[in-house]
Amino acid sequence: MKKMMTATAMVALMAGAATAQDVKIGILLGFTGPLESITPSMALGAELAIKEVNDSGKFALGTVTAVRSDSTCVDAAAATAAAERLVTSDKVAAIMGADCSGVTGAVLQNVARPNGVGMISPSATSPALSTAEDDGLFFRTAPSDARQGVVMTNVIMDRGFKTVALTYTNNDYGKGLADSFQAAFEAAGGKVTISVPHEDGKADYSAEVASLASAGGEVLVVAGYTDQGGKGIIQASLDSGAFDSFVLPDGMVGQQIATDLGASLNTSFGQYPGTDSKGAEVFQGLATAAGFDGTSAFAPESYDAAALIMMAMAAAGSTASRDWSTKVMDLANAPGEPILPGELGKALDLIAAGTDIDYVGATAVELIGAGESAGNYREVEFKDGEIVTVRFR
Repeated sequence: MKKMMTATAMVALMAGAATAQDVKIGILLGFTGPLESITPSMALGAELAIKEVNDSGKFALGTVTAVRSDSTCVDAAAATAAAERLVTSDKVAAIMGADCSGVTGAVLQNVARPNGVGMISPSATSPALSTAEDDGLFFRTAPSDARQGVVMTNVIMDRGFKTVALTYTNNDYGKGLADSFQAAFEAAGGKVTISVPHEDGKADYSAEVASLASAGGEVLVVAGYTDQGGKGIIQASLDSGAFDSFVLPDGMVGQQIATDLGASLNTSFGQYPGTDSKGAEVFQGLATAAGFDGTSAFAPESYDAAALIMMAMAAAGSTASRDWSTKVMDLANAPGEPILPGELGKALDLIAAGTDIDYVGATAVELIGAGESAGNYREVEFKDGEIVTVRFR
């Protein structure tokens, strides 16, 4: 970010302050669907950042309003329609979302690019999004599953397991994660005995579990969704005795599944994005005070996504996506004054003064490549209905 704002940006900033407007940010997440149990904390994370900016009174472009909309997580047509309503009816200046990879790609290509609307996703992790055409409008505060595949390999092998069976939800997220994990695991000397897709929404997963069991494996990796097929696969495995230990990546880590399955998951483990940074600690305190769980999967990433959108608008002196999207990478990376959760008002002061900031946020934000998180992960175990942090990687 330039040390001094350009004359054009300063004029735009002054104009925005003089005509303070209602700046709308769409919160496009799967409020229904296979991740609906973790979505509320994600939305609340984003809205916490919005409230912080509004309470500071320092956002010169107006008052920021969150507009929630349901991506369903898995229905591309429904997500596209929801995004179109956000853009054409609600007139949002940005989209915080979407959440699941397939619907995020659909919204990017069918709505965001044609309408020139910027998006920052907190949780779309498919490696395919790293190379998607985006016209400079798409970013994500979550790391690619190309990174998660390596981390998951290390988590499994550090526990002494060398053979695994693998099942994945049959969509962009599941296939992308399954492929990246299998490549990393086999490169490290492990063996994937079988890789089987599963469909969400089925009442019976006995056929899939039978195939997985016949191939063998010390543990079963379930690259699915916590409120849908992934949970069904685990329950069917437990019921049949096929497997009793499961590896659960990010889409499977949620308090609801831990509560529902309780001690049945006591030998299971997994990982999801997270850090033990100072910013993470601060965010968790702010979230607790606001009445939600700041350690919930992708809640910190959602705070950071919303914060970056607003900081970028302030730096551009404009709510137009073509303007603010050019500022995101500079704000998210060094050099600059580090900014943690709870310091968004301070960040706005520094931006107005033409001073560089380095938005560290709740997840130790560092954007690489085309604009995605470099990636840190929280390794967890499941103990009697609780999700217990083991370490960070």
